[in-house]
Amino acid sequence: MKYTKLGNSDLKVSRLCMGCMGFGDPNNGQHSWTLDEEHSREIIKRGLELGVNFFDTAVGYQSGTSEQYLGRAIRDFAKRDEVVIATKFLPRTQDEIAAGINGQQHIQNMIDTSLRNLGTDYVDLYIYHMWDYETPIYDILDGLDRIVKAGKVRYIGISNCFAYQLAKANALAEKEGFAKFISIQGHYNLIFREEEREMAKLCAEDNIAMTPYSALAGGRLSKHPGETSKRLEEDSYARFKYDATAKQDQRIIDRVAELAGKHGVSMTEISLAWLLTKVTAPVVGATKLHHIDGAVKAVELELTDAEIAYLEEPYVPHKLVGVMAQNTPQAAKEQHVWSTGNQEIHMDHA
Repeated sequence: MKYTKLGNSDLKVSRLCMGCMGFGDPNNGQHSWTLDEEHSREIIKRGLELGVNFFDTAVGYQSGTSEQYLGRAIRDFAKRDEVVIATKFLPRTQDEIAAGINGQQHIQNMIDTSLRNLGTDYVDLYIYHMWDYETPIYDILDGLDRIVKAGKVRYIGISNCFAYQLAKANALAEKEGFAKFISIQGHYNLIFREEEREMAKLCAEDNIAMTPYSALAGGRLSKHPGETSKRLEEDSYARFKYDATAKQDQRIIDRVAELAGKHGVSMTEISLAWLLTKVTAPVVGATKLHHIDGAVKAVELELTDAEIAYLEEPYVPHKLVGVMAQNTPQAAKEQHVWSTGNQEIHMDHA
């Protein structure tokens, strides 16, 4: 395993982050393919053995059971100060807004819930899961700064936002003396490269870490033609994101398969080796032991400049899909049902 600093922080993280959306009670969430605690623990333990020290979860994954599984596994298999735990908080619910709970109070409630689930005193990276148009960004930044000063959170990150939103938020944080976002978790992989237009340039200039989700496009960048899986069959949200561009994306996927054959490695290794030339640490989900084994091997694989160009050449612009397509005040209000319990939350982190 290789390690690097996470943006403008002193956090030393593995070049791969284990995405934990696939862990958690399937009866307590929106995904039927998630793993029970026994199998989740096996994968977390294997990741630790292979040098992974960076783990990403969220209070919204399977009603908090993902956080609970991760927290118990870390206590049993690792030293707390040797791992980096990231978790995410949801926007205020309509019920909270109606009850007069402000952004600062909401963040306090959310972090306390996550700390209980994880069984820890602090979170290394606390991530604003999606832009909340009904809560002023000042309140979000103030609330986050308060929990940083209280020692409950070491650093803050953001997910699912536009580059202009991140730039404005960090400018306001600097003006007010608040903690600034050190990382962005967006949708980025070989068949969806829209982050390169604005976000990647901002992050390079300001040393903001990119830790993208959907690194393997819901399995599309790791499977040969005809191969399938329970995830591919049952993840309707991933199909919604990628099916419309399947024909143009297949040209890139075929090149991944070609290079995998040339190098004698898996498609996972080729896809992640490419992404690792662009970002700090991709978030990679694993629901089988060989998933994490293959992902870790990618850290050691170096592609030539010619191979990188070969993989990139067929790409054509993509429309925004999924969460980012809904990142407007009206769409957010109409299409997202947020709650701190059993919610509908359309995210894909694998």
